Amino acid sequence: MKYIDGGICAAKGFKASGTYCGIKKPAVENPNTTHKNDICLYVSDVLCNAAAVYTQNKVKGAPILVTKANLEKSGNKAIAVIANSKNANTCNADGVEKADKMCELVANELGIPKEQVIVASTGVIGQVLPIEPIVEAVPVLAKGLDYDKNLEAATAIMTTDTVKKEYAVEFEINGVTCKLGGMAKGSGMIHPNMATTLNFITSDCAVSGELLQKALSEIVKVTYNCLSIDGDTSTNDMVCLMANGLAGNDEIACEGEEYDIFKTALYEVMANLTRMLAKDGEGATKLLECICEGAATKDTAITVAKSVVCSSLFKAAMFGEDANWGRVLCAIGYADAEFDINKVSVDLKSDKGIISVCSNGAGIDFSEEEASVVLSADEIYILINLNDGDESATAWGCDLTYDYVKINGDYRT
Repeated sequence: MKYIDGGICAAKGFKASGTYCGIKKPAVENPNTTHKNDICLYVSDVLCNAAAVYTQNKVKGAPILVTKANLEKSGNKAIAVIANSKNANTCNADGVEKADKMCELVANELGIPKEQVIVASTGVIGQVLPIEPIVEAVPVLAKGLDYDKNLEAATAIMTTDTVKKEYAVEFEINGVTCKLGGMAKGSGMIHPNMATTLNFITSDCAVSGELLQKALSEIVKVTYNCLSIDGDTSTNDMVCLMANGLAGNDEIACEGEEYDIFKTALYEVMANLTRMLAKDGEGATKLLECICEGAATKDTAITVAKSVVCSSLFKAAMFGEDANWGRVLCAIGYADAEFDINKVSVDLKSDKGIISVCSNGAGIDFSEEEASVVLSADEIYILINLNDGDESATAWGCDLTYDYVKINGDYRT
């Protein structure tokens, strides 16, 4: 397993493009403002097996509804993805019509059935999506498609993100080199249930549609679903995975060694994208990574780790670089899982050192000065041991800062 460049275009046969089309108009006070891309397209040279998971929010963006319908009609096959930022196309009377129109525009330009197009949107909820700039942008996107334009696409899906998020790996299946890469967006409104934010993953590995969906659903549970920025599950969350088979390996059609290798590659990409999403949380100054070990079951480990990174009080303490370990124990204590709190130990760690703050469910003496140094780093690890079994899990989050409120206080206006 080796890291490679290329993001969404790392896998053979995937090309992308992005542009600014004006979905969000330039500010009146400065109409000459340079805007980043707000719409992108990526396409496979051949038809792909496709898998997806979606938000479980009862309010679902129109693109979610259209994408689900398209994949059902196509038998979970897709060849192209179009995505825009700055407008979520959610809670609009004409939302489905416009999401469907976006697919139709791409289909007409590429000469493919529209049900083979996946559509996604992110941005402000409840504002009507202007279709006119998208009509003008699609031919530009199609003409600009290239195998090295992953960056154009990755920047086009950013909203309050401060950095692009891409990751890709190379691996071997029976001597055949395969690649898998992806891009993600997300900075706020992140507390996933089945998916989080917008995440797009491509591979040239040949995998059956059934196993593709199985792998995605399993890896989502231990990556994206173990991420929380602010406790809000978005209306437009989606993870999309496409595999075109152009690497040339024999199709993985049953579970076994080849499937496990593919899942490992998928985990590597999704876990790293998850970590990037956590580190770029709105207003964040610190990445929080909670590792829960010694659990009786995997679900217990996940539940406990997520409970800690979701705690607003603990997140605030990390912003203040305060080793208030009682907030960790409190969050562990209200986790919906079975374990003996009297066996629990907790350490806080960073690249500046490690301090033990709790053993057998009780506090132990530690130096506040040392703790302050450890917590001054921008990546903090919370190490929990339940001492109750062999299962473990990791959850990711960030600190809660003044800037989070500032960003969201005027996000729409």
